[in-house]
Amino acid sequence: MSEIIPIVANRDSAPDGAAGANDALHQMRPGPLQLSALPPLSLYVHLPWCLRKCPYCDFNSHEWRNDAGELPEQRYLDALVADLDAALPLVWGRTVHTIFIGGGTPSLFSPAAIDRLIGDLRARLKLAPDCEITLEANPGTFERDRFRAYRAAGVTRLSVGVQSFNDDHLKALGRVHDRAQAIAAVEEAAATFDTFNLDLMYALPGQTLEQLDADLSQALALAPPHLSVYHLTIEPNTYFAKYPPKVPEDDAAYAMLDRITERTLAAGLGRYEISAYARAGHQCAHNLNYWQFGDYLGIGAGAHGKLSFAHRVVRQVRFREPGLYMDKALAGHAVAQSDDVGIAALPFEFMLNALRLREGFTLAQFGERTGMAITAIQRGLEEAERKGLIGRDLARVWPTTRGFDFLSDLQAIFLPDT
Repeated sequence: MSEIIPIVANRDSAPDGAAGANDALHQMRPGPLQLSALPPLSLYVHLPWCLRKCPYCDFNSHEWRNDAGELPEQRYLDALVADLDAALPLVWGRTVHTIFIGGGTPSLFSPAAIDRLIGDLRARLKLAPDCEITLEANPGTFERDRFRAYRAAGVTRLSVGVQSFNDDHLKALGRVHDRAQAIAAVEEAAATFDTFNLDLMYALPGQTLEQLDADLSQALALAPPHLSVYHLTIEPNTYFAKYPPKVPEDDAAYAMLDRITERTLAAGLGRYEISAYARAGHQCAHNLNYWQFGDYLGIGAGAHGKLSFAHRVVRQVRFREPGLYMDKALAGHAVAQSDDVGIAALPFEFMLNALRLREGFTLAQFGERTGMAITAIQRGLEEAERKGLIGRDLARVWPTTRGFDFLSDLQAIFLPDT
């Protein structure tokens, strides 16, 4: 859960859809924007299978049943490589600063498969010397030697999806691990990796403030250098949407968030993003690139990507169903949809992400990442400042404490006119 899928606005479809999506000349044709420089580039790799589909999850994840045979690791890796090879002309010569292997449950894949994957990526991409390589791990797949083997394969950062240390809440969330497995997994992550993330959720079915406190106490006792804490959200097309559980009222959830903010600060974890807390030097570089409207190539079933070119910003989506994705990718056609982000949507997409950051963004960043003048958001900035939702000076814009508390209202100010 710690890899963030950026929220995007409606986009204008390219007239030829996915046709020509991986044709660099097609993307370099004249267009409406004039970007002075390309933003940093990240890579997202989606491994789509889970032991069990969680009732709250709306990610592109698919339950793997053991009686259906072995996980098709090698064929899926072949598809990922074919997908990447077809996309290389779009990012040729650019340095990749971060890699995030998400899912699904990537730790279902064997260390040998992850070793092959990272080797194939290194052979094809120019990676920064300090490239952050994150792997999502589920405590239900935890084995001591497995985490060490991932480290040996080249993973530099583990993200452990704990969600809760309360066995009743874990059961309600459909998790396949228990409290003891969660603690063991985090302890092994701490012993094996120089940096790691612990994922928690709050406002869980039946959760009290005292139970949240107990989760926080256990989490902080494990001294994670990075902690992600997400409000449970009932997403459409999930089991919880069909059968809604009884969750804490809004006032109780706000009290929980206040407690999270208070206790993480006391523990030396700075809140640098709306749901992310970290010690100095341990912020998630991959997610920061999302929030700063950087570029990311997404490969794998259902993966999303955002790539900038001299005259346009393009979003791509791969085929979602794993079997179809493998067939399409191996045939050289993994991209299901490729759209130019419309001029009207660009400022809103930028603000959706950048306003999640405590430090906000620089005015220069807005121009560099969108190719637009600051006048495109000037009216919105004035309204947000008048309402006390942002602070700003001649160089930077940032959300105030009130802006963080009412982030959705703040972001909505920048919705494009319809």
